[in-house]
Amino acid sequence: MKRYLILVALLAVVACKNKSEKEANGKLKVVTTTTMITDMVKNIGGDVVEIQGLMGSGVDPHLYKASEGDVSKLFNADLVIYGGLHLEGKLVEIFEKMESRGKKTIAVADAIDTSELIGSEYFASNYDPHIWFNIGFWKKITQYTTEKLKEQDPEHAALFDQNSAAYIQKLEALEKEIKQIIETLPPEKRILVTAHDAFNYFGNAYGFEVVGLQGISTATEAGVQDVQELSNFIIEKKIKAIFVESSVPRRTIEALQSSVKSKGHDVAIGGSLYSDALGNKGTVEGTYIGMFLFNVNTIVNALK
Repeated sequence: MKRYLILVALLAVVACKNKSEKEANGKLKVVTTTTMITDMVKNIGGDVVEIQGLMGSGVDPHLYKASEGDVSKLFNADLVIYGGLHLEGKLVEIFEKMESRGKKTIAVADAIDTSELIGSEYFASNYDPHIWFNIGFWKKITQYTTEKLKEQDPEHAALFDQNSAAYIQKLEALEKEIKQIIETLPPEKRILVTAHDAFNYFGNAYGFEVVGLQGISTATEAGVQDVQELSNFIIEKKIKAIFVESSVPRRTIEALQSSVKSKGHDVAIGGSLYSDALGNKGTVEGTYIGMFLFNVNTIVNALK
């Protein structure tokens, strides 16, 4: 409660000083939340947009708490772009405060019709927010974000359109490549067991049965019964490998592996997947395209 009051007080101070730096360097100042969104906006905005991402590699957006410095960045931005659907659960109050004070915020999830979303009782939105794992959705989100950037900075509209079209071409090439890789894995082996249910959109789009030990939100804890039931499922389906995630502690999946072994069977940890955040900045996996390709190769190679 004390932390929240400090943040609210800071909101008032920053709002009074709310002066855009666009006047100083001529660039639209955009603050983004997750690494996936940051990477997309960089591809669209190029050098004419100043982008600050709040979250880095390995950061779990479900549990992320804004610092005083983050709040200052948010309120000094020309535009804030976030995931939505309560992905950034602990930032929702801040976004609501911003909107009430007339600050421009965009939830990329608004690009997707709710009829296409997966329902979830774990989020106040009632939908699974891990929409970036459907490349078709990500193309729609790219187009939606491009239009919003053009509204804020019409002077560079043509450049945004050009960059967006080039990025969407890369996404289409990625989609073709991953489908070819997945085709090398027999359909009966396309069962993906991970630490939490971040991959349901991936499963729907690319033909995998997906089971997460912790459910859709990392805020939920897996119990002993969850581990036992899932270990029985792994044995029954003869699943070769299960996967940890870069933004979720390994211990839950290691407990699952131990449970399977205690029943006289073996299952490997097939690798670490990028779920709620990209890889390290400056690496191939630090981009959306590189992350997606890495995940698919890791999954397919481990399950063959």
